Amino acid sequence: MEKDTPYICPICQRELGNENISKHHLTPKSKGGAHGETIMVHNICHQKIHSLFTEKELKREYNSVEKLLTHEDMQKFVKWVAKKHPAFYQSNHTTNRKKAKR
Repeated sequence: MEKDTPYICPICQRELGNENISKHHLTPKSKGGAHGETIMVHNICHQKIHSLFTEKELKREYNSVEKLLTHEDMQKFVKWVAKKHPAFYQSNHTTNRKKAKR
């Protein structure tokens, strides 16, 4: 990658920038993914992932960017957040769907 080429969030496709970013383990660390594949994402995208899915779901069903983006709620989120500035951040609330799985 060229020096001046911006890094892009694989979830929302916005430029990552230098603030409000974090590393997401595609397989949760608590489920054996401590040394597995990671991606750099906006904090808001990272929080959305963890607000929607349980650790078990992330390990079994949503362990790639492609699989994460198949979920209807993630698609709605991406469509919404794509219009925001790359440094935009607000916390996400745990969904009722995830709460019911606990």
